[in-house]
Amino acid sequence: MSFRTFRYTTLVTSLLIMAGCSASAEPPGRPAAAQPASASPSAPAPSAPASPTRPNIVFVLVDDLSMDLVQYMPNVRKLQQDGTTFTNYTVTDSLCCPSRASIFKGQFPHNTGIIKNHGSDGGFRLFHSRGQEKSTYATDMKTAGYRTAFMGKYLNEYFAKSTMGTGKPYVPPGWDEWAVGGNAYDNFNYDLNENGKVVKYGATPQDYLTDVLSGKAAKFITTTAATGQPFIIEVSTYAPHAPYTPAPRDAALFPGLKLPHTAAWDKVPANSTWLPAGMKLTKAQKQRMDVEYRKRVQSVQSVDKMIGTLRDTLTKAGIADETVVMFSSDNGYHMGEYALPSGKQTAFDTDVNVPLVVAGAGVQAGRSVDLIVENIDFRPTFADLAGAAAPAETDGRSFKPLLAGEIPADWRATALIEHHDPATDPADPDYQSDSRNIPPSYDALRTTTFTFIEYVDGTVEYFDRRADPHMLTNVAGTLPAARLAELRTALRGVATCIGAQACGTAARAIS
Repeated sequence: MSFRTFRYTTLVTSLLIMAGCSASAEPPGRPAAAQPASASPSAPAPSAPASPTRPNIVFVLVDDLSMDLVQYMPNVRKLQQDGTTFTNYTVTDSLCCPSRASIFKGQFPHNTGIIKNHGSDGGFRLFHSRGQEKSTYATDMKTAGYRTAFMGKYLNEYFAKSTMGTGKPYVPPGWDEWAVGGNAYDNFNYDLNENGKVVKYGATPQDYLTDVLSGKAAKFITTTAATGQPFIIEVSTYAPHAPYTPAPRDAALFPGLKLPHTAAWDKVPANSTWLPAGMKLTKAQKQRMDVEYRKRVQSVQSVDKMIGTLRDTLTKAGIADETVVMFSSDNGYHMGEYALPSGKQTAFDTDVNVPLVVAGAGVQAGRSVDLIVENIDFRPTFADLAGAAAPAETDGRSFKPLLAGEIPADWRATALIEHHDPATDPADPDYQSDSRNIPPSYDALRTTTFTFIEYVDGTVEYFDRRADPHMLTNVAGTLPAARLAELRTALRGVATCIGAQACGTAARAIS
């Protein structure tokens, strides 16, 4: 028994024990396991297991994960069974750097100022030059007495050798352990800044980046657990981002697997304001996406294995019952839906509604929650778990009560999505070579029942997702003028809000 386990024995009466949680490998192509039991937010909630007052936090963030990949991730599905799944988790922007900035700061892109992956209005260099790194969830948690670690992909434009005028490879404030790469999407032949020292990795199977991160994270957990100090670690993989490189051991899995075709496959939504009617995918695009999808499924196998490894490590260290494990993605990904080739950046659910699964101390098991949660909520949630107040600058709100089955009466009704100055520069790793894949700038509201989008030219789209879950018909033209005016006003309110109180009020102003 660890020091922290002993210390919390008198406090913990009913814990979610996460032993033996590494799921066994499944045959290629096996159908998805049953989803966690659905529970309406308004229904009486079963009691949640008790939690230590300051649990450890393991946060696994992946890159470009779409919902349809979860069925191939047995350890993620085990996490769902053991914890709570947020079915309406929504990102502030379906683009890497703006989304990640929202996580670090707990702010919408209109407040972080990060609206692109690089250049004058986005990327690591702007985040750094604006002094944003001086106040993030890392500095919060370090001040609260947590040991902090970040491993993997940080922000676009960060490179392992970056010094930012410090004279040595740069490590941002707030991090005790740092193992971060730059353009390491190939998962081989990359550099990592390891606590201020650049280490080169090659092309052997042992150099595969997700596995390297898994080993470093497991070591951090083991060594920190022995000290009794609470910790938070974010492991941020490059997988399954293009070029979708799988671990060598997984490169032959799922032979013959092809991209699933949903109701939105190769269909332009009726009355679309920006997609040309009658647009169709080419034969070459369809063939390419079949290969890409299979590689994406292969590439997430290493991520799934890592989740099992880290949960096993928590159990062996005797701290599984003192730890909260979170799994999510920076954004989603469309592949063939709406006649669009592989990409993101749109306000369709394929791109903005991504997995968020949480299990561990104080978290209800086997529960689905459909309340609106956003990536601006991580920072205040981390602070809440640490027993600290959320910084005043955050726009988000702690979802810790939702983990225990509590439903605050004043929870937000809508999520804000804002996407501006799309990725049109070939230097951007998310550059879209096909102009059809680049939506105009927009702001959007996403509730549990509809999505309302206003584009830069003033045109609007409204998708009633209850009647039209695949978002195939824009019915904005059928809405009364008063309703449209109400939606526009509500959108402007959230798109300009500053701070948790104002943003919370604005997000409750529409239903």
